[in-house]
Amino acid sequence: MGGRPGFTVGLLSLALLAGACRDSSGSAAVDPDLARTIAAIRAIDNHAHPMRPAAPGAAADSEFDALPLDGIPPFPVPWRLRAENPEWAEAARALYGLASVSGDTGAAYVAALTAARAAALKEHGDQFPSWVLDQAGIDVMFANRVAMGPGLDAPRFRWVAFDDALLFPLDTRAEAARTPDTRPLYPREAALLKRALRELGLPAIPPTLAGYAESVIGGTLSRQRKAGAVAIKFEAAYLRPLDFGTPAPDSAAAAATYARYARGGVPSASDYRTLENWLFREIARRAGTLGLAVHIHATDEFGGFYSADGAAPHLLEPVVNDPALRGTTFVLIHGGWPRVDETASLLSRPNVYADISMMTLFIEPRQLAGALRRWLSQWPEKVLFGTDAFDGGPAQGWDQGAWLASTSARRALGMALTDMMRDGEITRPRAEELARMVMRENALRLYGLRN
Repeated sequence: MGGRPGFTVGLLSLALLAGACRDSSGSAAVDPDLARTIAAIRAIDNHAHPMRPAAPGAAADSEFDALPLDGIPPFPVPWRLRAENPEWAEAARALYGLASVSGDTGAAYVAALTAARAAALKEHGDQFPSWVLDQAGIDVMFANRVAMGPGLDAPRFRWVAFDDALLFPLDTRAEAARTPDTRPLYPREAALLKRALRELGLPAIPPTLAGYAESVIGGTLSRQRKAGAVAIKFEAAYLRPLDFGTPAPDSAAAAATYARYARGGVPSASDYRTLENWLFREIARRAGTLGLAVHIHATDEFGGFYSADGAAPHLLEPVVNDPALRGTTFVLIHGGWPRVDETASLLSRPNVYADISMMTLFIEPRQLAGALRRWLSQWPEKVLFGTDAFDGGPAQGWDQGAWLASTSARRALGMALTDMMRDGEITRPRAEELARMVMRENALRLYGLRN
């Protein structure tokens, strides 16, 4: 990718150099020269949810996620993701020059931030999302969205399409009843499947599994690829465990279940699980054939009834080891946190990568530095930068999330690499090389983007 006229590193450099302070042992937490190098890297963001710029009075953007969690029962979030965390106000100050008392989340502050953001939107128009990337030092952001739109154009924004809906062609009422969290989520997937069928010109799902695989799965993936998608995304851990069967599920049993219920009726949990497992592998196989990476949500968060065990990275081992899927690249989104050792084990597979998205927001840089050092000591070519910038309301916009996550990631990377240099594990040139790999070059190679 060529340079961007609006790209600046001044605010990032100041923030990172401020982070190159002294820790409790008296030594610099981040080598200042290394901090400057890291601040200057134009990053590739492997995972985020940017918003389309909307004019005052226009309909709100509702396509930023396939499973927005505002519909599930309220649940607690880690301290760092709470609006009262002063780092969100720091991001607002960096982006808009907005001064506030540390931790202020009152009505006056929210009104001032809303006005400042509206002024920036008016000034930049459809270029507002690209302006946000420039402030955060991000060259390209992978947009996890149901659909793209004005202001989210290539090459600055690349589409990652959601495909969980393809796993659930049959009646999901029994599946949805499993927990209070899943009750509102499954209907969203049903609506997305109906949308996919409309876009394919199909009045209903085909009567056979073979027909569904060819016309619906194949048709959807082809349309997504032609529309510019670089990857597809599964949020399945919000709906069911990531255990997609070992050995590979019986295709005859999956076909029989599909045929039995394609025109109505509610499958048993075990029958549906067999079908889902077969469909996941079929989607992943076809994605690999089309050159689409498969992104899989893997972390302990979020929701009051979310199954942490169901999101464990090791559950994916039979899938990534499947000889039929070795042509498919899998990326563990959010790095499997906190099970970073499980992630490290999977990174030894030739078709597995991991990003640090959301880890850059909900854990402190020092914690993230520990995970990065663990991975970089073994599989440095498999680690990707990511923000998971999202819309958290007027005091926590995706714009602030992009800046905060980018700053945190660079600080954590500086800590990890500084510690590795001090311990004699790497030289300074190697530290700079590793920084470029994580923040940019690994993604360029993985997705075939031009530098």
